[in-house]
Amino acid sequence: MAELRHGTVAAAAARASSGSPAKRDAEAASASASSPFLSSPRSGGGDGGKDGALRPPPPLHQRYSLPAAVRALLALEDPRSPSAPASYRILLAVLACVALAALVSAPSVWSRLNAPYLCRKDGIRLQCPGVSNSLWENPHAAATSWKPCAERRRDEISDLVPENETSGYIFIHAEGGLNQQRIAICNAVAIAKIMNATLILPVLKQDQIWKDQTKFEDIFDVDHFINYLKDDVRIVRDIPDWFTEKDELFTSIRRTVKNIPKYAPAQFYVDNVLPRIKEKKIMSIKPFVDRLGYDNVPMKINRLRCRVNYHALKFLPGIEEMADKLATRMRNRTGSVNPYMALHLRFEKGMVGLSFCDFAGTREEKAMMAEYRQKQWPRRFKNGSHLWSLALEKRKEGRCPLEPGEIGFILRAMGYTKETQIYVASGQVYGGNNRMAPLRNMFPNLVTKEDLASKEEIEHFKKHVTSLAALDFLVCLKSDVFVMTHGGNFAKLIIGFRRYMGRHRLKSIKPDKGLMSKFFGDPYMPWANFVEDVMITHQTRTGLPEATFPHYDLWENPLSHCMCRA
Repeated sequence: MAELRHGTVAAAAARASSGSPAKRDAEAASASASSPFLSSPRSGGGDGGKDGALRPPPPLHQRYSLPAAVRALLALEDPRSPSAPASYRILLAVLACVALAALVSAPSVWSRLNAPYLCRKDGIRLQCPGVSNSLWENPHAAATSWKPCAERRRDEISDLVPENETSGYIFIHAEGGLNQQRIAICNAVAIAKIMNATLILPVLKQDQIWKDQTKFEDIFDVDHFINYLKDDVRIVRDIPDWFTEKDELFTSIRRTVKNIPKYAPAQFYVDNVLPRIKEKKIMSIKPFVDRLGYDNVPMKINRLRCRVNYHALKFLPGIEEMADKLATRMRNRTGSVNPYMALHLRFEKGMVGLSFCDFAGTREEKAMMAEYRQKQWPRRFKNGSHLWSLALEKRKEGRCPLEPGEIGFILRAMGYTKETQIYVASGQVYGGNNRMAPLRNMFPNLVTKEDLASKEEIEHFKKHVTSLAALDFLVCLKSDVFVMTHGGNFAKLIIGFRRYMGRHRLKSIKPDKGLMSKFFGDPYMPWANFVEDVMITHQTRTGLPEATFPHYDLWENPLSHCMCRA
């Protein structure tokens, strides 16, 4: 290039010094012949013709020094090139192959780009497309990929059979605590639909542990419940007046269906329960805890269970209003709007005893716990000699409740500071203030509903234990981050609710207790290593969208059955 520039400059200098126009023209022609960048507008002979017509510039492959392959393609510009037809066919073939490949792969590429956010199981690990470093929110894509779709639509056609064509009446006792009762009610509506039966409003059975006598109408909005489901299942408030054998329900074998297996398929009710209902017209079902499966139930029935849980079962307005007040007070504890965490702390005496796990404590505490277990669960306790090995095994498998101090370490490792506002949903913690001290030292801003509400406000709800549990449920549901410390109906219903209503935006942290037990058992692990392990372990344990796999609990993960792509 330097020589070319030098030749051009020299020619220009010669033209400037020449006095004859004819001489300048001759020299210019000579210079253009020696430089590929300059060409004469006219030709004196040869291929250009003798008539002085304009001659086109030479092809690119003749003007520049280019690779042979490129020169072969660029030769197409010159129609006189003998290789033009072959190169043209080669280029067309290449372009056709590229276009075909793009056409074939376009749907796949578009599908991947437009795919919803979804985590999938890889062995025992959960693989997610991307995780968030935010302490308070899941990735944006997780929040916008899915939407609730179990609600009743206005254009939905009812398939409810006429009243005179129903198979009969079913009646159940919803046993256990508030959340177990909630699941039983959802299942009762589902089996009524399966058998085309009329459902008598379930009775909330007095629980022996909670000592509660709450009725359905004391906690739930009955009118909303019946009206919302009127096109799905026929529900009546009480046993029909024409039925005179009310005392036999739940007591007489003639009026009670027993021995239904746990997680029974829908077909079991059609084959074994429906004939008895048609015969007797009114039948009770006992027991009714977890008596309907998930994978062995039609999709529309599972969606109906979600409709009951997320839309039909509403707490009374007074409970909803009080919960809103508590949540608002939690968000304004710092003088300005602040996020808050809800911690479901399962460390009551009954839970500690039932777990049969070993926890730190004095000899006196351990002796008292052993005595308590022997009294409450004599068959499992036996002589107590096997309990130590059982406790170690359960802790390794992650089946022991986390102690208050343990969950405090995990939360600090995740990055939550001591200024974090935490609402504690819990019964009376086993060990009292001494057991709570490590957690309170790490997070001083721990409060309960009793701390947030006045005595007058809370007194009204103390009439029914389930009303207090409902307040905890709603405040946890409205929190920015929910953290569980042990399994149970309360935690899985909260996580499922937040996934369904919050569309996976809200974080619901489910600690890996099995892995954490290994970390807590290593006294030589540096804090930095512990933090790294906790962060990596819990990146995907925050309530992200997750495909429902076999035997997965519908109440914790409603995505596959009850949610649609947004």
